[in-house]
Amino acid sequence: MFLLLGATQLPACAQSSETPVAVVLPATNLPWLQLLVDSSAVLRQHQVGISVADAGTGETLFGYNAARYFTPASMMKLFSFYTGLHLLPDSLPSLRYFSRGDTLFFQGTGDPTFLHGDVPSRRAYTFLQSRPEKLLAYCDIACVPAYGPSWSWDDFTYYFQPERGAFPIYGNTVRFYAAAPPLRPRTGGTASLAHAVALPQRVRVLPRSFAPLTEPAPAHFLSPDIDPDTHVRRSPLENRFYTLPSPKKWIDEVPFRTSRTLLLRLLGDTLRRPIVGVAWHPRPTDKVQTLRGLPVDSLYRRMLRVSDNFLAEQLLLMCSTTLGHDSLSTGRVIHYALKKELNTLPDPPTWVDGSGLSRLNLVTPRSFTAVLLKLHQEVAEPRLLSLLAAGGHQGTLRKRYHDANGTWFWGKTGTLTNCVNICGYVRTKSGRLLAVSFFNNGFPGDDAPVRNEMERLLREMRDRL
Repeated sequence: MFLLLGATQLPACAQSSETPVAVVLPATNLPWLQLLVDSSAVLRQHQVGISVADAGTGETLFGYNAARYFTPASMMKLFSFYTGLHLLPDSLPSLRYFSRGDTLFFQGTGDPTFLHGDVPSRRAYTFLQSRPEKLLAYCDIACVPAYGPSWSWDDFTYYFQPERGAFPIYGNTVRFYAAAPPLRPRTGGTASLAHAVALPQRVRVLPRSFAPLTEPAPAHFLSPDIDPDTHVRRSPLENRFYTLPSPKKWIDEVPFRTSRTLLLRLLGDTLRRPIVGVAWHPRPTDKVQTLRGLPVDSLYRRMLRVSDNFLAEQLLLMCSTTLGHDSLSTGRVIHYALKKELNTLPDPPTWVDGSGLSRLNLVTPRSFTAVLLKLHQEVAEPRLLSLLAAGGHQGTLRKRYHDANGTWFWGKTGTLTNCVNICGYVRTKSGRLLAVSFFNNGFPGDDAPVRNEMERLLREMRDRL
């Protein structure tokens, strides 16, 4: 038997002035795993939560702080994925529209794939470009703020935090491609490493509309605290981009500030058709239709394998269109999902965004394992595993969780500063499929030892079960 403080069974955000009392919990089904966790020097100095179940039978096999609340980070994308499975059809809703006279009125549904650099769809592009109406009229729809609750303000310039919106274009980011800077001799003769000066880098900017807004960084942008892997910085409040000096070629992606005016200009430039902005006021005689886009699995696969925050946020906005056409609301979708589709979870989660960027999200390990079990019950196993990152192949799993016999883990990681989590499915040597959630919150310093320890324990499960 193991003694745990009763306070460990409360949510992480809960506070109590009373003295915690000891409660007795049942002995674990896997004492060898309990011993491995208890004896781990890596795990003993931070908050750890583990939940393991048999994916085929649903039987709980192991729990360690499984009822405590943790910050899940990007693992929240599994909640968004599960919600999408229940609310979206087989293809994405690209836009809503109706035609009246010589004008096509259209509005966004949150579809992120319009000329997206990684999951590009030309369905809406071709549709709008080839319409016979003389005028295209973009119509606003009420939408969530550009950033989610408690997102880090200083990540606005990083590729992983584009602004959310009703009608994204180019993934709401600008891509920069820089060649290695050419060399110029200092005082005549041939150029050499010893006697040469690097000329300014040639930087290609896509979309080209942002090229005039890009220039070499002035001195006040050359802060010593800038990440050395950063090559482009954006002004906080405007679309001015500054390239940082580098001796090598590089590729960078930076979110741009969205606005209605900018969207109309970008749409007009790329479609080569005049676009105007008007209000959405269909008459009873107007036939409002929805244009369908990419198959949903193309978005799920990209979102889950590389942990794309933007796709996850836009996924919930698209889900919102199935609950009402008056607005695109993340909160409405989350409320619906928790009340209707995820109302049987062991512990009610605190869920505020689609991507897990917010530290306000709180979920227990056993609730995450319950979602894994639901997914395995409702989605054909080959399809489910094909959508997740596979050990030895994609994302943060590409160098882990595989051996000479191939992949043995499929899942989703969740990483924020001081948080490294993982959940997914372990295929054991006996052929069983385990649903596993493994949380590590509040550790200092390098996360490599924690990742190594997670893999070591999951490998033990693979070998022994």
